[in-house]
Amino acid sequence: MDSSWYAGALHDADEGFIVPQFTDPDYVPQVLDLCERHAVDLIVPTTDREWPVWTEANQRFAAIGTTVAVSAGEVLAIASDKQRTHDWLTANGFPTVRQARPAAALVDPASWPLPLLAKPRFGSASEGVTLVRDTVELELLVARDEVGARLVDGRPGNIVVQTVAKGNEYTIDVLVDRSGQCLCAVPRRRLEVRGGEVSKAVTVRSETLIDLAFGMVKALPGAYGVLNFQVFAEEETGKLAVIEINPRFGGGFPLTHRAGADYARWLLEDLRGLPSTASADGWRDGLVMLRYDAAVFVDQTQAPG
Repeated sequence: MDSSWYAGALHDADEGFIVPQFTDPDYVPQVLDLCERHAVDLIVPTTDREWPVWTEANQRFAAIGTTVAVSAGEVLAIASDKQRTHDWLTANGFPTVRQARPAAALVDPASWPLPLLAKPRFGSASEGVTLVRDTVELELLVARDEVGARLVDGRPGNIVVQTVAKGNEYTIDVLVDRSGQCLCAVPRRRLEVRGGEVSKAVTVRSETLIDLAFGMVKALPGAYGVLNFQVFAEEETGKLAVIEINPRFGGGFPLTHRAGADYARWLLEDLRGLPSTASADGWRDGLVMLRYDAAVFVDQTQAPG
């Protein structure tokens, strides 16, 4: 994350402030001070890595009248650990891929036909995701997993393997109010991905995917704010496979917003107790997003220091 004067968004915002990285002990105190001085009503975390910080500091912000739009700690724990995600999905009857430690796939190759997808158990943003194409690669993965298990304090094993999900990949953006009610769910099909971020996508009004998202929100213990679910769907068979739960805005959310699902406004209405304009079905089906790179130009002489 860029927390410097060279962050592009800093120059496009109405007002911006430079704070330390979230790993810095001064991060929370400085953000608390900014929220108090500017009477900030709402903070919306957007990255996975910050979840532990917001979980720990949530009550400190509440004490000054600032709400952090983040789900309960149990939801964050489920989402940040791919083993817990898989266990929760299967325990609650939601469709997903098969998953195991690499060694389990190596000793029972008949049940785990290659290729397989390997992921860091505690990874995020597609970092470290690789395709295991043959037995040699699987053996190397087992060795890596055994080393990682010794290095990750208190976390037994840091790699999982999954069967490769088939069909089209969807992200379902959902909005949950403070009472835990799902207000809206917008599926968008990924048409093209670049560097782990969606670059082309289209909204799809699939009642099957919408019902799945509403069911998952109902089952999650303490969901709040904006979440997104990653799902594969085989159009011919109707088979679904949930692969990720992300309690945050997704990178492709601008498409959902442009389609008419104004989650930011609806969050604020819920927070302030205003009459809700939220609509579960008022968004536009078949809207396509085509992304491209853009540049922000600033005067070097205005840089601090």
